[in-house]
Amino acid sequence: MMGYGVLGFAFGLLLVSFEYDWYLAPLMSIFIYAGALQFVAIGFFNAKVGLVDIAIASWFINIRQSFYGLSLLKRFKQTSPFKNYLIFGLTDETYALLTTIKDDKELSKKHYYVFLTALNQSYWFIGSTLGALIGSQLSFNTKGLEFSLTALFVVLCIEQYKNLQNIFPFLIGIFSSIAAIVLVPSDKMLIASIGIALVLLFTFKQKVQNELS
Repeated sequence: MMGYGVLGFAFGLLLVSFEYDWYLAPLMSIFIYAGALQFVAIGFFNAKVGLVDIAIASWFINIRQSFYGLSLLKRFKQTSPFKNYLIFGLTDETYALLTTIKDDKELSKKHYYVFLTALNQSYWFIGSTLGALIGSQLSFNTKGLEFSLTALFVVLCIEQYKNLQNIFPFLIGIFSSIAAIVLVPSDKMLIASIGIALVLLFTFKQKVQNELS
């Protein structure tokens, strides 16, 4: 709640600072619900980028969700009729919580996943709506607000390390990111870094598993 409420508020402020109507914030938070992409979308709108370009960029930005989803196939197998919503509502933060917090055997896993996902989206929705409403009435210096999402990712990364106690996957991520920055154009960096990381993870699969066991 603290992470998504603050981040959503920052998104709402940033959106109206570009003189867009406040109601776009709650609409985007309901029907798009993709934190990083929503921040990037503001730049797309402001630059009047075409729909095809937006679609391609969105695919590259959110391709990582496909890999998250693959790792949760078994968990979501028996979650009907909520499965489609769980797929839609899977974000970086929700994935981090699902893979960090151990399941309580006394709880229904299906309903636990649904409430966790729905609460996260509600925090983002409330935060972005309040940010847009307040930002439309008051003037704010929004310089640097776009970094707030990166800051949350850093916190999530630290929490994942505390849970796993294994530095090797994180070293792969760091190396993959640096290699992608050096080897490919910046607009292809994300997909390239994911590809390099996957190759390295499969190559050193046994070492990663040994470290985790």
